[in-house]
Amino acid sequence: MNTAAASRDPASPPALLLGLLIAALLASLGFWIADLAWFKNATHVSALLLVILLGMAWRSLAPVPAAAAPGIRMAQRPVLRWAVAGLGFRLSLGELVSIGGPALVVVVVSTFAALLFGWWVARRLGVGEKLGLLLGVGGAICGASAVVAADTVVQGERRDSALALGVITLLGTIGIVLYPLIGHALHMPEFVYGVWDGASLHEMAQVVAAGFGVSDEAARVATVVKLARICLLAPVVVYLGWSLRRHQQAGAALQMDQAAGRARVAPVPWFLVLFVAFAALNSTGWIPAKTLDLIRRGDLWLLCVGMAGVGLQTGFADLRSAGLRPIAAGAAQWVFLSLVSYGLALWLCR
Repeated sequence: MNTAAASRDPASPPALLLGLLIAALLASLGFWIADLAWFKNATHVSALLLVILLGMAWRSLAPVPAAAAPGIRMAQRPVLRWAVAGLGFRLSLGELVSIGGPALVVVVVSTFAALLFGWWVARRLGVGEKLGLLLGVGGAICGASAVVAADTVVQGERRDSALALGVITLLGTIGIVLYPLIGHALHMPEFVYGVWDGASLHEMAQVVAAGFGVSDEAARVATVVKLARICLLAPVVVYLGWSLRRHQQAGAALQMDQAAGRARVAPVPWFLVLFVAFAALNSTGWIPAKTLDLIRRGDLWLLCVGMAGVGLQTGFADLRSAGLRPIAAGAAQWVFLSLVSYGLALWLCR
């Protein structure tokens, strides 16, 4: 193949470079803004959401270069898979054991109950199948990271992941304000409040902010409980992949657009195998604290690159056309999860 032909090949390095560069620059900008102390304290908005909003704003206000499309798609899929695998470096078996068996029971039972309820209520409200799956996983487990991981096997429409992230962030931001007020009003013990907070709010940043709204100890407990929820991400995504693959083999194939063809879902996605391996490595304690911090920040930046890819393929008009049903489905799931986790925490952890 000659040089001119290679440059026109959408899979060639020159074609990928522009889109990846744009995604990386947006990720760096959002990463920097979200890390500013005044922005972090005033908004509690994660870098992931900020980057996706920057990408959506670009697409809504100015055309994204057509030549950048292959690189943007690469940022949205392969780069995100590596970033999700890197989330394993945030998990430690020792931290999970420290919160005790009753708190872990609260997490497991309430998360899976909310997951099933979220998928059910999304269907009842007429939310699209793929969007409903993403909303359910994101609301039940760990917000943006769960949506990203689930989308690698669900392979929803381009706006689905952006819409799921928007709904989850809206509800979680409301929770930052409401949870401390409810905790004080009900005179919750610090440990019970921390378990409830970590088991039912969406994003880690939201969990931490709501925890500090009561006490340092509540924030510590909530953070560890939230990490326990993140552990459930791998089995849930494996189940989704298995379920979608079974439907394909049975003939009820997951239909993709003509350009993409049929979705192909591996029985166990490779990035989840790495996720578990990285979590096991982190649990050994062999990685120095400074090195671990660098790895986690690097992984967060990779997540931001992927989120830039999502945002650059989704305009605000796409979200407006979705209507209020996804918000209603997400809110119903959140209320259900909050009630179940609070009841279990009060019963088992008091």
